[in-house]
Amino acid sequence: MTTVTSPLTGKVVGLAGVPDPVFSGAMVGPGTAIDPVRRPTEAVAPVDGVVVSMHPHAFVVVDAEGHGVLTHLGIDTVQLNGEGFELLVNKGDTVTRGQAVIKWDPSAVEAAGKSPISPIVALEANADSLGDLREDGEAVSGDPLFNWS
Repeated sequence: MTTVTSPLTGKVVGLAGVPDPVFSGAMVGPGTAIDPVRRPTEAVAPVDGVVVSMHPHAFVVVDAEGHGVLTHLGIDTVQLNGEGFELLVNKGDTVTRGQAVIKWDPSAVEAAGKSPISPIVALEANADSLGDLREDGEAVSGDPLFNWS
């Protein structure tokens, strides 16, 4: 079983709280979302594994069990063309849970007219495979968000 931890500090809003129908409808996969604190921060790896996809606004880490976890920093942030995001690791790098992956500023994303709400999604999973799924409350970076069996 994989425990997926929060890559960000903020309010847990669940996928239903994501202002994008692709994420809120769990079309990408099941999971949850964080409305991050509004200050410059680092998004950290939610699991130990290998970075298989890396963009300024999103990354995927696949763990030893083959579970791919997507962290998407904000909504429609691809339109920012990397502005305000600093990559701290590269595709192909091995990362440990809690390791900083991307520096960004959710308040700058919001000032640019985008939502900073960040989905954390279990790729190629079904909802039944997730347990202890958090959809509300506060989370500090590193707090458990869900278990994936």
